[in-house]
Amino acid sequence: MIIRKLSVLNYKNINLAEVVCSVKTNCFFGNNGMGKTNLLDAIYYLSFCKSHIHTPDIRLIMKGEDLCVLQGMYDYNGKEEDVFCAIRRSQRKQFKRNKKEYERLSEHIGLLPLVMVSPADSDLIRGGSDERRRFIDMIISQHDKQYLNALIQYNKALMQRNIWLREQRNDASLYDVYEMQMETCGRQLYEKRKIFIEAFVPVFDEYHRMICGSGETVGLNYVSQLADDDFMKMLKMSRAGDQLLGYSSVGVHKDDMVMTLDEQLVRRIGSQGQNKTYLIALKLAQFSYMSANGTTKPILLLDDIFDKLDAGRVERIIGLVSGNRFGQIFITDTNRKYLDRILEAIGQDYSLFKVDRGDVCLMENKTT
Repeated sequence: MIIRKLSVLNYKNINLAEVVCSVKTNCFFGNNGMGKTNLLDAIYYLSFCKSHIHTPDIRLIMKGEDLCVLQGMYDYNGKEEDVFCAIRRSQRKQFKRNKKEYERLSEHIGLLPLVMVSPADSDLIRGGSDERRRFIDMIISQHDKQYLNALIQYNKALMQRNIWLREQRNDASLYDVYEMQMETCGRQLYEKRKIFIEAFVPVFDEYHRMICGSGETVGLNYVSQLADDDFMKMLKMSRAGDQLLGYSSVGVHKDDMVMTLDEQLVRRIGSQGQNKTYLIALKLAQFSYMSANGTTKPILLLDDIFDKLDAGRVERIIGLVSGNRFGQIFITDTNRKYLDRILEAIGQDYSLFKVDRGDVCLMENKTT
């Protein structure tokens, strides 16, 4: 799968842009704050119906404007796909596939698989468990609709239980209905998360070794309350305490993924370079996993990935992304020399753009 053309209107600082994309490599360079990341975020939005950094929709509309529009023309294994999104102030956003509006946005997730590597990924290491659960959920949901539906239903039941807890409801029959739903869906999520982690870790470790060029060993340990106890029993026993707390204290919404480097927590021992290497390897492993389990290669977005890395790691990353294992790639950097080296290493079709105050200008392109 590739995106042939990206159209952007009033998205963040981009007033108007139409980008005809290379089938292989697309590079954007310019100073910080000029809109490079916003272009990648627009592509991300068309895949996930939301911003990569969880910006509220209303704040995506350019100041002084009433709406923003994103449109992508895709080639999906030889079939054309037109994806359109309009966000208006004080109105429900519109999301269309081939001019037909979705009834539920969840129907769109997985159609346009995508992996984004960005500085915001540091939240996976430094942030709370919700960031790491979101990472797992995003990967599995893109190729497993049953998982996505179970996740949606679990969260609905969880939300209703939390409302009753805050209202101090004591009717056991009310809780039983939604706790049964939480147990059924939660068990599905737990089992699929566990299988995913087991399959993912060897791929992750392989990419990490290729990038760091040393014997450091990485690990991801899945931690869940469901591993050692009966979920329904936990829910029933926690009701009184949860009423005092005002929220549900047990369940798969408390799961975590412990990230280790040489069997120690990476957030405690990792340097800036080690953390960045860890995260890049994690995301490239995500790409490999999704390619193996999906119906098409994901689009790969690389946003300012070379900062804080030594020359050796930069060279190895360039060598990796220039290989045939990756499909269409979008890369941003303030330093054009890295982009030129990537384009030289890939030696295939490319387009090079300069981004300045939201304006996007094609500087060079090559087609074979």
